[in-house]
Amino acid sequence: MTLTLDLNAPMAQSSTRRALADVSLSVAKCKKIVIVTGAGISCSCGIPDFRSSGGLYALVKEQFPDVVIKGRDLFDASLFRDQASTSVFYTFISQLKRSVDSASPALTHEFIKRLDNKRKLLRSYTQNIDGLEEKAGLICSSSQETKSNMKGKSKLRADEVRNIQLHGDIRRVRCTFCSVDLPCTEEYLCMFEKGIPPDCPECTLRSEARIARSARPLKVGTLRPAIVLYDEAHPMGDDIGKIQSQDMARKPDMLIVMGTSLKVHGLKKLVKEFAKVVHSSAPSTTGSPRRVKKWQGKVVFVNKTPPGSEWSDVIDYHIMGDTDMWVEKVTEDWRRIRPSDWEIQPTLDEHGNFKPAKDKGQEISCPTGKSKQTLGAENASPAGGMPFPSVITKPALNTPPSPSKRRQSISHYSDLDSSPRKRRDVAKTYNKASKCLLFVDATNSIPQMDEGLTKDPFGSPFKHPGRRPRTRTISASTEVDIKRPRANSTTLRKKPWVETAAKS
Repeated sequence: MTLTLDLNAPMAQSSTRRALADVSLSVAKCKKIVIVTGAGISCSCGIPDFRSSGGLYALVKEQFPDVVIKGRDLFDASLFRDQASTSVFYTFISQLKRSVDSASPALTHEFIKRLDNKRKLLRSYTQNIDGLEEKAGLICSSSQETKSNMKGKSKLRADEVRNIQLHGDIRRVRCTFCSVDLPCTEEYLCMFEKGIPPDCPECTLRSEARIARSARPLKVGTLRPAIVLYDEAHPMGDDIGKIQSQDMARKPDMLIVMGTSLKVHGLKKLVKEFAKVVHSSAPSTTGSPRRVKKWQGKVVFVNKTPPGSEWSDVIDYHIMGDTDMWVEKVTEDWRRIRPSDWEIQPTLDEHGNFKPAKDKGQEISCPTGKSKQTLGAENASPAGGMPFPSVITKPALNTPPSPSKRRQSISHYSDLDSSPRKRRDVAKTYNKASKCLLFVDATNSIPQMDEGLTKDPFGSPFKHPGRRPRTRTISASTEVDIKRPRANSTTLRKKPWVETAAKS
């Protein structure tokens, strides 16, 4: 059941005030919000909507009463069958393009961009063709930065586009023959004002190249505004469908629909599919009361006119009023409910001065280096606020380095004052080196031990590690030096050890 809340009603009613606060809390706490917008969010920018009494349909019928019977006929794909209606269409679109160029983003456009800066926006879908979302800082589907050419066909990169333009962009033109997409320049706009479609430059170049090599010329197409009319397929409809499926798989937790009458069949289907996924994320009544997230799973519709009866089980809240007024109230409640989301975190530069932290609100680069996205500055110093201090005192760092950054020679025991285990290991290493000598002479011989005791190379006494000494005393005046025979000696092969007497 849809609950209607009037923004223009007095706030003395506690139920209305509490319900609006709950919606604001949901916006502040949800992390995967999907927004669907229509022409109503651009009315405050000076761009008329379609179906109101002063909208585009009424304006077209007033200007060209002899050509069109209904204003909707001028935005139907069948208009290209008649030369008169085509000329009127080009003239009207040129006037609309002039008004779009002079318009600036409204508070609603900036609110959508703010959600994106705070990483709460999953995706924005719009019916608008004015491109004001891109002026606010969102990367739109018509932007060339979001397209990758593969085998001669452009495809949208879902990880970069933030705003899907369901009905195209009036700031671009498209060829009726080769489908090349170009920006709408002043030259093209002047020809549209006269009701004459300009020739496609790409088709003209290919045709001239064939004529230069004595081949037959190719057909040259004409340029038209790159917008989607009624009963016309979107040129990138397959990519938009894939992006929508990806967004639904990510399970959004809130859906906001603003400034649309929900009359177009394609948009109605999109809203119902998203609403079904959002309602599935709503908290269940059987869970623990402490873990229930009451702010999740809401579908909010913001428009001056109420929705039809078919939306009673789809839309949870209908906020009747202007979209700019509602987003302003949501922002005010958000600052009061969660002030930590609006705190400015300063950092230090290389000179030791405070500066605003570089976050999502500043310019970021993609890891691949293919594109760069410029976002609105969220951490700028507040106007009229206290400036950041310019000089700070850095404390001296006397903290010892971590064990992984210490010098390798420094340990709990030094080489001269080591543990008993390490002294035994050092002795074994020294004796193994002397074993490898083929002949033992006076230079390489080990000093004679006294009662099984000797000294290691570092001067500390240790017990000999349990092997027979290389010299043993036969008599008081004679000692025997035990030598290992050479490997190629045939006379000594039968005797593994040879005793030779040496004079003391």
